[in-house]
Amino acid sequence: MTDPVEHLLELLAQDAGSERLAQVLPAARAAGASGADLDRVERAAEWALEIRRTLTEHRRREAELEALFDTASDLAGARDPDAVLRSIVRRARLLLGTDVAYLSMNEPAAHGTYMRVTDGSVSALFQEVRLGMGEGLGGLVAQTARPYATADYFADLRFNHTRPIDTAVEDEGLVAILGVPLTLGSRVIGVLYAANRSPRRFPPDEVALLSSLADHAAIALDTAHLLEETRVALRERNEANEVIRAQSEDMRRAEEAHDRLADLVLRGADLPEVAAAVAKVLGGAIAVHDGDLGELARIGVTKKTPPRSAVNASRATGRAVAQDGTWVCAVLAGRELLGSITLTGRPDLEDADRRLFERASVVTALLLLLRRSVAEAENKVRGELITDLLTAPDRDPAGLAARARRVGVELGVPHVVLVADGGPRDRLLAAAAHLASTGRGLAGVHGEHVVLLLPGTAAGPAATDTARVLRKPAGVPVTVGAGGPAEGPEQVVTAHAEAARCLSALLVLDRRGQGGTPADLGFVGVLLGERADVAGYVRTTLGPLLDYDAARGTELVRTLAVYFSCGANLSRAKDELHVHVNTVVQRLDRVATLLGEDWQSPERVLEIQLALRLLLLVG
Repeated sequence: MTDPVEHLLELLAQDAGSERLAQVLPAARAAGASGADLDRVERAAEWALEIRRTLTEHRRREAELEALFDTASDLAGARDPDAVLRSIVRRARLLLGTDVAYLSMNEPAAHGTYMRVTDGSVSALFQEVRLGMGEGLGGLVAQTARPYATADYFADLRFNHTRPIDTAVEDEGLVAILGVPLTLGSRVIGVLYAANRSPRRFPPDEVALLSSLADHAAIALDTAHLLEETRVALRERNEANEVIRAQSEDMRRAEEAHDRLADLVLRGADLPEVAAAVAKVLGGAIAVHDGDLGELARIGVTKKTPPRSAVNASRATGRAVAQDGTWVCAVLAGRELLGSITLTGRPDLEDADRRLFERASVVTALLLLLRRSVAEAENKVRGELITDLLTAPDRDPAGLAARARRVGVELGVPHVVLVADGGPRDRLLAAAAHLASTGRGLAGVHGEHVVLLLPGTAAGPAATDTARVLRKPAGVPVTVGAGGPAEGPEQVVTAHAEAARCLSALLVLDRRGQGGTPADLGFVGVLLGERADVAGYVRTTLGPLLDYDAARGTELVRTLAVYFSCGANLSRAKDELHVHVNTVVQRLDRVATLLGEDWQSPERVLEIQLALRLLLLVG
């Protein structure tokens, strides 16, 4: 009989579906497998199903990116406006996997928007509907130039429901609708929709994806209209032939440059390659920055950071803006700011070159979205590996090591384990993931803290450097406890526990924003070591006081702590405790009775103060 676990692996290798994987456990149970074997098969089946879900998600992302690149290629080669519109709608439906996709174009003179192209629609009434500005979901998108989504259109009171619009939507059977604007600069020229005939929520990544397609499509549509206008102008105004030929040459140059940029994206080029292509076409220096003005690529001699005011102005208008001889264009995915692209050395930028510069920002947005999607998938894998290392290191050590090698991490060499705390956890995790990916390590969330696994043997310097590096992206001081070095999954778990204890000690000792190891904490670090009996030490030193307070409801322990914190000054202690000085003296006399007359000797004072601090640490 074939081993069920081997059978699961064989099914995974054959790319079998989840249904077949789920049948292995019942088959093993029917075959009379023992309880231990059934437990093993059940765990293996759970992992196999998880792997199948992960592979399915990765394939979905790959399919989306492939479809997006196909869209860029289609739009780059389209010249007929109607063909452009049909390509937009068809690809929108494919990208989001919805029942229907459609596009409406604005009519400024009529103060409304009309249905232009549909894909998947079956209602003639719906295909001919017209919306006034502000009416329905689409009219609101066209009016405000902002995306809107609803999981249940008829139950959503945000929209101005009119009888003609609601009747048409009901006739088509639509329930969930997402609409994003097609904009040229600050002008909305239409609305792109994706809709379902059943309730569905549209997450932010789908809104950003459809918005990116709409932005890219609007520029391609604008190019198609400009080409058409150029042809008409050539026929109607022969006297301006030379001017038109110059304009045509500019457009040809822009098309070639746009095709070149699209080709770079399709071939998987990185940001420096795209920046170099743009710099060559425009004859200037190009710099690309992220949303926090961190430099991503630079071609030429420019080292100038784009003014934040110029980035905000470009973001608001959707067009490139000039400031102090520098052109800046915001890199957007819908309304999300991904970064900016800067051009210097061309203070007088003609319209054609300005459009090319703006096209470059759209291509840059596609690259940044692609890079973010890849990084998110990789960080998810690394985070899951951290969780598995710390929760089940002995379940499959060889498997854990193999998974780590696939992301460039060798668990067989020394690593330090770092536990970080400070600021919003999502922002801290993103910064830690970036640090881990550049340092051939791992990062993820375990419990309440962010955990990093970095190669090396110097835990103390690693903790200090990590606290310093993470402070800026986190926006607040970051405290880092370190353990290790560790080799292999089991030692990683031990080092993590040591790092977590060290982090707790750093926070309680008011050393926020610092990094360290137990060795950096003096006696506290020794007592917090792996084999230390902290509770026993506190009980041995302060037991009589703890018992006395518990039995009589007194505050001898608190009085003693305040006494030491005030430098053994009775006057300051009585003010801190809000009691008479005689009361403090009486309490200290009781302490002497319980602990012994030598309790204020240097050796006993050190032990007692250490026990008081540890009592605060361990509660």
